[in-house]
Amino acid sequence: MSGYVAAVPSAANACKNDRKRQSIFGNTMSDRSESGQASAWGRVAEDGTVFVRTASGERAVGSWRAGSPSEGLAHFERRYDDLSAEVVLLERRLTLSGVDPGGIAGSARRLLDSLDSAAVVGDLDALRARLETVLAGTEERRTVLAAERAERTARIAAAKEELVAEAERLGRSSEWKTAGERFRTLAEEFRAVGSLDKRTDSALWRRITGAREEFTRRRTAHFAALDTQRARSRERKEAIIAEAEALVESSDWAGTTARYRALLADWKAAGRAAKDVDDALWNRFREVQDVFFSRRNAANAERDAELRDNQVQKEKLLAEASALDPTDTERSLRRLRELQDRWDEIGRVPRETAGTLERQMAAIGDRLREAADARWAQRSIAASPFVTRLRESVAKLEAKLARAQAAGRTKEIAETEAALATQRAWLAQAEN
Repeated sequence: MSGYVAAVPSAANACKNDRKRQSIFGNTMSDRSESGQASAWGRVAEDGTVFVRTASGERAVGSWRAGSPSEGLAHFERRYDDLSAEVVLLERRLTLSGVDPGGIAGSARRLLDSLDSAAVVGDLDALRARLETVLAGTEERRTVLAAERAERTARIAAAKEELVAEAERLGRSSEWKTAGERFRTLAEEFRAVGSLDKRTDSALWRRITGAREEFTRRRTAHFAALDTQRARSRERKEAIIAEAEALVESSDWAGTTARYRALLADWKAAGRAAKDVDDALWNRFREVQDVFFSRRNAANAERDAELRDNQVQKEKLLAEASALDPTDTERSLRRLRELQDRWDEIGRVPRETAGTLERQMAAIGDRLREAADARWAQRSIAASPFVTRLRESVAKLEAKLARAQAAGRTKEIAETEAALATQRAWLAQAEN
């Protein structure tokens, strides 16, 4: 039993330990000593052996020879209080959030295993029940934490799967700038979402990096092809500019204008070079065109002035032609031919007035020629022997009718009027 002899603490240390116990348990120590409850959990035998009582019986916890039995019991009760204080701390830790229940369970299991050999006097059965309650509480906390971890893991996994799916969509995208910027922020979001187990995290991250590498490969190939296309566009546009410069001094306004239109179509079909290069090339091409079209516009302005002057001259000729006398056909036609010769010598007029002027001159010529034709027809009829005989016959019948009317010969009047009507009808037909 000598192994159970406990050293008697000094008075200062005893007072200090009592104050710590009172801070945890209040005044339970003094209340228990005053009420004499200590003897219910243990005793000191005559030989100094200290026993503790449990539901399974007594067992020796040490020996006491340094003072009275009550002091020995008090010493072992204080050791019980120390043990109980550890249990209280575990119970309090169990109520705190963020505390690992595994650590609490390990401490509770260690204390529970030590109860069978603990050198203390007190209600070990109650302490055992409290420790078992703590262990049960840690299991509940484990279950709750496991559910929370599972929910958190599922949430993180879903978020990361969504980011991976987005990365794989971006890997197929051709929005080079937008997708490239999104890949940078996506990596930061992937890390910020939280961590899964290393194997799962690594597998998901490999999918993101694979999508990013695929996007980078496609983007590199795209811009390499774009560079090639831009180089070809530059060469083609420089050739177009060279041809445009060779035509800039041309005076074939219509033909060169048509060629410049064709060159502009070729320019659009050539595609774009790099922006700064393309802008510089376009400025050169436009300057060449401006030079040519400025020359053409100046020439057109001079030509238009000449055409307007021609129009004025032709309008004067029209006025002269309109004044020609259609009854004097020979003279008027001769004068018209002179006017038409001058008309042709004057040359072109503005396109918008050319048709009207030509139609007016043609109408004057038609009117004079129709008048000449009519006079010629009348002359031809008057010179016809048949018409002459008919006119003579009508004249004779008219004279005969006059004599019959003067003589009052009724029958002769009627016969002569009938014959005269017939002759007159034939004459009218012949003259027409």
